[in-house]
Amino acid sequence: MEIDNTKIESHIIKAKEGNQSSFRFLLNTFWGDVYNYQLKRTRSENEAEDIAIQTFSKAFDKIHTFDESYVFKTWLIAISKNVYIDILRKKKTSIFTETTKEQEDKIYLVVDENPTPEDKIIREQNLAKLLRDIKQLKPKYQEVIQLRYFQELSYKEISTQIDEPMNNVKVKLLRAKKLLAAIIKKS
Repeated sequence: MEIDNTKIESHIIKAKEGNQSSFRFLLNTFWGDVYNYQLKRTRSENEAEDIAIQTFSKAFDKIHTFDESYVFKTWLIAISKNVYIDILRKKKTSIFTETTKEQEDKIYLVVDENPTPEDKIIREQNLAKLLRDIKQLKPKYQEVIQLRYFQELSYKEISTQIDEPMNNVKVKLLRAKKLLAAIIKKS
């Protein structure tokens, strides 16, 4: 499938302005590239998925630094490569870094958007069927769906509960909703 570069550039500009649907477009467009790149390196679906989540989390956090004179996919792969290297380093050494309360509070100043079409689809489904569909997801996706839509926790609360950065939570939720929407459409 050939990707329209003009469309990608347009979504990058919108993403820099904070447009959530553009973030979702970029995630959906480049997920496979980043995931497959890491799958070849790690030979583990779970690790490749975790690294892809962290990659998009970092990319979306730093999208304002992206220079349009470069290829977006290449930028994502470079971030992914660095995430992988960081993980390897952490496995070899266990260095604990502390953050200040001010730094943590700054991270959590993110506004939740209105419900997306995927959110509406999830809410409109028959609960019993929806629960069966959710059980088809990997446990880490089941968990974030459960916390967000059944326990109605905020991104910050989910981040605290599963002990992961809030950007990882957002990317996991985007990915979980996409996978769940595909399962729902199949059945």
